[in-house]
Amino acid sequence: MPDTAPEPRTALEIRRILLVTLALLTALTPLATDMYLPAMPAMAGELGVSASVVQLTLTTFLIGLAAGQLVIGPLSDQWGRRRLLVVGTVVCAAAGAACALAPDAAWLVGARFVQGFAGAAGIVLARAVISDVARGIRAAQLFSAMMVIQGVAPVVAPLLGGALVPAVGWRGVYWVLTGFAVVLVLAVVRAVPETHPVHLRSAGGLGALGRDARLVLTNRSFVGYTLSFVFCFGTMFAYIAASPFVLQNILGLSPGRYSVAFAVNAVGIIVASVVSARIVARTGPRRLVVVGAAVMLGASLLLVVGATAWGLPLWPTLALLFLAVGSLGLVAGNATTLALGQVPGASGTGSAVLGALQFTLAAAVSPLVGIAGERSAVPMVLAMAACATLSAAAVALTPARTDRTTGARAQELEAAVGHER
Repeated sequence: MPDTAPEPRTALEIRRILLVTLALLTALTPLATDMYLPAMPAMAGELGVSASVVQLTLTTFLIGLAAGQLVIGPLSDQWGRRRLLVVGTVVCAAAGAACALAPDAAWLVGARFVQGFAGAAGIVLARAVISDVARGIRAAQLFSAMMVIQGVAPVVAPLLGGALVPAVGWRGVYWVLTGFAVVLVLAVVRAVPETHPVHLRSAGGLGALGRDARLVLTNRSFVGYTLSFVFCFGTMFAYIAASPFVLQNILGLSPGRYSVAFAVNAVGIIVASVVSARIVARTGPRRLVVVGAAVMLGASLLLVVGATAWGLPLWPTLALLFLAVGSLGLVAGNATTLALGQVPGASGTGSAVLGALQFTLAAAVSPLVGIAGERSAVPMVLAMAACATLSAAAVALTPARTDRTTGARAQELEAAVGHER
């Protein structure tokens, strides 16, 4: 398969088409996670299994998603981005069809693992591609713009699922996901060029993979900004896992009002991402990470006070949740830019580490927020505060000055990519 795509007509068109395609690739996995959730009871009934077996389809999908990033990201540093992106999206589409045709639960569980593993290509390589083609402020703007599109997916997915399940059933949901993946394959072929030129790729073999891993994991600045990103997401996942019970069982919101509150907080992420993209050229990405982490920490600590001393008054609690969740829009894109900017020669590996840690922490945090039952908000707010504290500490302990060698390497790669394109 050739490593080049047809050139768009203008540089502006390149930026728009590439950015939208990459953002939609990262939106595929939240759609595949959330769209079929309303159909779980029907799936259990049709396949003749318990609810826990059906829930295993979500667990295996997330395991595949984490494992796929750890494999595909480092391989892209050796083989390039475009080829793996096309193959991964094609396999993801095929796995979606396999889910739709599943004759039993075991088949469905296996197909979901493959769907997650292959779908990981869109997440890990989208970050790597942006890191290839942009540096510094421009990269921060692009990552923040991607967050706007990504932020819509978790809001839209449950609504789409709720509308599709009564009309087409759970198998129809998987056919819709398959069709979306096919469209993304065509978009990748049309819009995504090879951004990691041959002469900058790592040599093949396990030795090269180990060298890239050491380069990434021993870079103090990469680790610091990555941990800030990961724990920031941990705060959000604690909220996502517990908010249905806290907002409905404790604060008394109806399911409809809970959906509105959830959507408003997602809009907060989008608004913060738009603001970040507009002001990052004046403020710099690090300052926005510091501000976002500080807002998240302050709001989370006040939620702890509210849960333990104030009895969680409705409107102050909703306002604090909005601040805590919305501040993710200031941290995520800018921390990603700063982290991957430290390892320009191994951005695929760096993106894989970042993504794998993100989903591993999410898997660890989600069960913890329910340990006190459905009538206590304390585990949720403590988990949010702990993750926010670690996110703020990570960025505070990360050196502000970029290593000169890393900066020179970034300029060399950017010039090479520009020449290839």
